[in-house]
Amino acid sequence: MQPMKKSMKTLRILVVEDDSLLGMLLGEVLEGMGHEVCAIAANEDDAVAAAIRYSPDLMIVDVRLGDGSGISAVDKIHLNGAVPHFFVTGDLVNVKLLRPGAEVIQKPFRDSDLEQAIERVIGAAATI
Repeated sequence: MQPMKKSMKTLRILVVEDDSLLGMLLGEVLEGMGHEVCAIAANEDDAVAAAIRYSPDLMIVDVRLGDGSGISAVDKIHLNGAVPHFFVTGDLVNVKLLRPGAEVIQKPFRDSDLEQAIERVIGAAATI
């Protein structure tokens, strides 16, 4: 794991991942990059509630959740205001069909893939 680049500010990140081990590991990687993980939500309803409660700077969202959909969770969260986000999935092609303009990284991914996705999404949000 490489240290976070100096130019990137500390972000409050909501992780939406139904595999508790993957969620914890992703949280550790993000904290190692210098970010704050405000919550790890395992299902659609918890993701929506966590986004409302913590007002994250960024969301990293698994597309397929055991209870609900990451895409649907993002749609519900955006009813209260847009939050920069990207999806993680094992099925990149299907997500690109559903959300052609979405930022998506495929599982398994490297720390560098994660860092680059964060930079792209936060950079794009800053230009809006």
